[in-house]
Amino acid sequence: MRRSPSTALALVPTPVQAAAARDRRTVALRNTDIAPENLRYKEPPDEDIPLLAETLIAAGQLQALTVRPGRGKKEQPHMALDGRRRILAFRHLLDQGRIDEDFPVDIVVETDPKRQAEAVLLTNTAVPVHVADVIAAIGRMLKGKLGVPVIAKALGYAELDVKRLAALSALPQIALEALKMGRLNLRQAKLLARLPDKAEQADLARMALDGHGFQDWRVTEKLDEGRVTARDPRCALVGPERYAAAGGRTETDLFGEMAPVLLDPAILTEVWTTRAREIARAFEAEGLTVHVTAGPRPDLPDDLETLGYVYGGMLPGAAMALYRDARDAFNAAAETLCTLLAETPETEAVDAAIDAMIRARLVMDQAGWQGRVATVLVLSPSSRTGIEVQCYTPVEPEVEGQVEDAEVVPAGAPPQPAYRPPEVDAPEPETEGVNHALHAVRTDVATRGLIRALADDPGTAFTALIARLFNQVAVRCPVVRSESALAVTAAGFNPTGGRMIEALDGEVRQRLGDRRAAWEASGQTVIAWVDGLAHGDKMALLAELTALTLDLREDRTSLIRRAARAEAAELAELCGADIALHWTPDAEFLKSHSKPLLLSMLEQMGDADIRAACFRKMDLVPWVEEKAAEKGWAPASLSWTAPPEPEVSEAMEAESSGEGADSPTPSGQDDGAGAFEVTPAGRAALTDAA
Repeated sequence: MRRSPSTALALVPTPVQAAAARDRRTVALRNTDIAPENLRYKEPPDEDIPLLAETLIAAGQLQALTVRPGRGKKEQPHMALDGRRRILAFRHLLDQGRIDEDFPVDIVVETDPKRQAEAVLLTNTAVPVHVADVIAAIGRMLKGKLGVPVIAKALGYAELDVKRLAALSALPQIALEALKMGRLNLRQAKLLARLPDKAEQADLARMALDGHGFQDWRVTEKLDEGRVTARDPRCALVGPERYAAAGGRTETDLFGEMAPVLLDPAILTEVWTTRAREIARAFEAEGLTVHVTAGPRPDLPDDLETLGYVYGGMLPGAAMALYRDARDAFNAAAETLCTLLAETPETEAVDAAIDAMIRARLVMDQAGWQGRVATVLVLSPSSRTGIEVQCYTPVEPEVEGQVEDAEVVPAGAPPQPAYRPPEVDAPEPETEGVNHALHAVRTDVATRGLIRALADDPGTAFTALIARLFNQVAVRCPVVRSESALAVTAAGFNPTGGRMIEALDGEVRQRLGDRRAAWEASGQTVIAWVDGLAHGDKMALLAELTALTLDLREDRTSLIRRAARAEAAELAELCGADIALHWTPDAEFLKSHSKPLLLSMLEQMGDADIRAACFRKMDLVPWVEEKAAEKGWAPASLSWTAPPEPEVSEAMEAESSGEGADSPTPSGQDDGAGAFEVTPAGRAALTDAA
């Protein structure tokens, strides 16, 4: 019978199938011997055999012997084609009386002559040892009191590699299981090993093993919290030599994958500040006020301003040409400084280059101000040039009765754009009694709420995208050139320290995930796939993509982005944004609030209860969460539109104007109505007290 080509091909096993079909067994040591065809059959035992024996006792047999069946009565049942040194190590242990002849040995039996020949010429023809098995074996060796040099020599590894694998051997067993099953890769296992909390290591490994994936970025962010690394902007000017000379300590990453950690950031700040002040003295001698800061920006007088971005149309032609020449000179000085910092740590040469760069910046900014003189400099760290300089000049006073002329720019006038568009009024943020962390949480959640609203309103999203394109292309806002045919740049909202909220931006990300899966299944290019979508699907996709580019987070109460808030107010009004339609405050959000703020939320919901004031914060959070969910309520601080002004009745207007205020009752006496009200919650509390 003639076989078809497909049937013939199916009869040839793949390498994976062949490896799985091998005859793997465990036999007694007495039934093994070294085959004569082994290339090193006649060589005597080398001096490292006792060392190999110790590792076999400590870690067990990592790799099976490759054997063939014995021939005749003079050979043992299993003759080793590969693994001669391991058999000699077992015999060494046998001679010492540490094992007996029944000691179990792991073997792979090869009956195919071709495979037997391969085993003679090549080592490791059996299934390769997984790195997770090597890690576990090194852990057992360490527990057996074997040192790193001994283990490295026995395994043929470099000592540094053994140290790295030894660090991984301290991982929980479930992490090694996930690594062996392919649910974790080696890089992710190294990330886990850097976490100090063993319970957290086990939890993350269990999630990966259960198929929920491993979020590398969460571990990386956790590791970066509160750490100062060699990538800190202060290091560009200080350098590792000066930092070490000042007594600074450095901790290098064992795996060589992360930047070294500087353990003494205060010393780093002190050394950077000292060098920066030395550079500042020359400018202070010339009458400039210089602020040197390695932290937050200094509080400057309100009558100072800095030069923003200058683009065509803001200055007359001749002034613009001068400004561009000065800008080119500044960029050239900065590039020279960058090159010098990378080549030499010599103080004198670097300080001279920094001085030249600062003077070039002064010339550039004063050209942009058309002759107005800078009076204040702020020097701060820069990872590129070592020092970042910002110039300030006094605000020019307005001259009463000055004739406005769009064609003539008065001498000394600050650069102004040709047209200033109107701004929509946006509500002022609540900052009274709110710290920076809470403000960041509120604006983070509010952003995610507007993302959901905009994603559900393709028309408004289309408007927002067109407006963005118009700003970047027509109004000539700066656009970073990308590798795409279109020079439009965008990034999804994903700030450090934020969290995805399932009902808000999580829903939008899930939609995009489904669309990405549909595109991958289509086998088409992105443009072809989008072109084939129905109009409604295109609009929905555009809305989701546009919505995820929203970024209205404010990390400090002192950094209010008013222009961005004005745009958000317009968008929220257009799409009727209401975060409470999809989400109400959860425990994670409420934990950021103080107890008085939580009690205030209950009052705003109209559910104030005198018992709540007696709760601890940890008990008050679930109470507020439950009440908000029942009422479908979210705080006004998460809305981007101002609440409507309450209607004032004629009676209230009369009361506010003084008419009828404190008027007596018809009987001529004040009956006290409205002065005290017993609410249902109050009655319940009184009943409990009684």
